[in-house]
Amino acid sequence: MSLNSSIGKIILTAGAVAAFVVAALPSGAQAGEVGNRARVQQARINQGVRNGSLTYREYAHDESHLARINAQRRFDLYKNGGSLTPAERARLNGELNVNSGRIYYTKHNAFNQ
Repeated sequence: MSLNSSIGKIILTAGAVAAFVVAALPSGAQAGEVGNRARVQQARINQGVRNGSLTYREYAHDESHLARINAQRRFDLYKNGGSLTPAERARLNGELNVNSGRIYYTKHNAFNQ
């Protein structure tokens, strides 16, 4: 089995898990700035894998950071009945800002697949 085939299976699995998680959230929780930004960052990570600008290690690292942010978002939504407080939204946006820079760096550094 080739590395690209393995990464493709990982991406498909991650996509299926993300789709399940989004479907399990209340409808009001699916929309919103934080959720949209997380989806855009996931797409950027997937694009980096497809075009070879991310190594497997970089992919795993970026993916784990985004998963942690998404887990915190889901917990905050659950805790507050499907909405985020302004403080939680600001904290999550700050974490997404840092993660966005991390994704940019790993996609544009000298390491390629």
